[in-house]
Amino acid sequence: MAASIEIQPMFFRQYNLACLSLFSYMIGDRTTGRAVVVDPQRDTGIYRADADAEGLTIVQVIETHVHADFLSGHRELSAATGAVISYGDRARVGFPIEALADRQHVSLGAVDLEIVHTPGHTPEGISIVVRSVAGADPEAVLTGDTLFIGDVGRPDLLASVGHSPADMATSLYRSLHNRLLTLPDATAVYPAHGAGSACGKNMSAATSSTIGEQKATNYALQPMDLAAFVAVVTAGQPTSPPYFAHAVHANRSGDHELLDEADHTRRLDIPDALNTLAVGGVLLDVRTPETFASGHLRGSINVGLDGRFAEYAGDVINPNQPVVVIAEEHRANEARIRLARIGFDQVVGAITAIDQVLIDRPELAVNAQRLTAAELATWTATGHDTDRPQVLDVRNPAEATAGGTVPGAINIPLSQLINRLGELDPNRPTVVYCAGGYRSSIAASTLRARGFSPVADIVGGYGAWQALINPR
Repeated sequence: MAASIEIQPMFFRQYNLACLSLFSYMIGDRTTGRAVVVDPQRDTGIYRADADAEGLTIVQVIETHVHADFLSGHRELSAATGAVISYGDRARVGFPIEALADRQHVSLGAVDLEIVHTPGHTPEGISIVVRSVAGADPEAVLTGDTLFIGDVGRPDLLASVGHSPADMATSLYRSLHNRLLTLPDATAVYPAHGAGSACGKNMSAATSSTIGEQKATNYALQPMDLAAFVAVVTAGQPTSPPYFAHAVHANRSGDHELLDEADHTRRLDIPDALNTLAVGGVLLDVRTPETFASGHLRGSINVGLDGRFAEYAGDVINPNQPVVVIAEEHRANEARIRLARIGFDQVVGAITAIDQVLIDRPELAVNAQRLTAAELATWTATGHDTDRPQVLDVRNPAEATAGGTVPGAINIPLSQLINRLGELDPNRPTVVYCAGGYRSSIAASTLRARGFSPVADIVGGYGAWQALINPR
């Protein structure tokens, strides 16, 4: 999805990759035909196609910081177009870049981009002030992960290893108050992420705002001293997904292979898939939880492709594990590309005729048990403690605190599940729930694949439980 702003001679387009809550941008000058792309996703065909359609040449890729939540497409875009890759001059990466100094101007012709160092989310973070005519008041500022709509960048992520959250929050306060908030109130704000991203805790679903609006409505920009700011922005942050460390390393080192969007995902037969599983690979079934529950290959993990697929797959599989995708024919390549967006490049192939496989090999077919909220209530209310299931809540802690929990549930966020399996008894019946049923299917299938039995999840999640105990 893309949104455009037309202020002659400037070309400005925002791209919204909703499944990763990622905003990227292309800015060009129609008089010279020169364009830059900012914070690109890894599959870069959309930018090249738009540049061709608009008569623009992409000459530079600018990264606002070293990203943790996705693998950037700067190397793919540079290889395809010859564009130079740029970061702020505090960035330390393992490949050639053109470093950008604080207050440096990048001229596209009449269109002018001013680089402003805004550390806080990361030490090397920059923002980009956009003017359609050099010297004029700015039309917009691309704020990266420094300022979001309704939030500010979290100061505690893996990209800031070696810097304490308090130190980074202090830098963030200064970047906001001494740099961004000094821009005119009418300046449009365009961040790198939106609602749903783990890079903040209170992001709006809006795709843009203004400096003035954020001054008035953003909780982190209300009048407070530095100590209060540090306290408020370091508290209550969501759990960091485990794949972030891998993405940071890949973005910083640049030693991964380039993504070929047009590559064909190889079709596998059952012996190939089982051999992959036997050597430590994973069978990743990307169908809906409902379809998965009705029949799937024993040992497979369910992460539905229609949700926040890559992010949640990165919670439960390892970036170096060989992956066999189980998907409908027309979606196998989509699954491969979406995994590649977070740096998971080990897809060895796909099984696309799973229904026929389950018919031909019934000894490999299993169902997933799913309970209603009423069935869980009955089970947990009867019998001795040893007969009752262990109930697992895989929501983030803030969700559980705000909305309540099933009595006696153990809260282990999905992103921490693999590292906290020792807190659960694999031989005791386990019932898993989340908010609505998507993450619980992921967690339940992961537990089964690791030897837990029996495992069920709750249809409708905690929402169904609330409706049961508090009927209207």
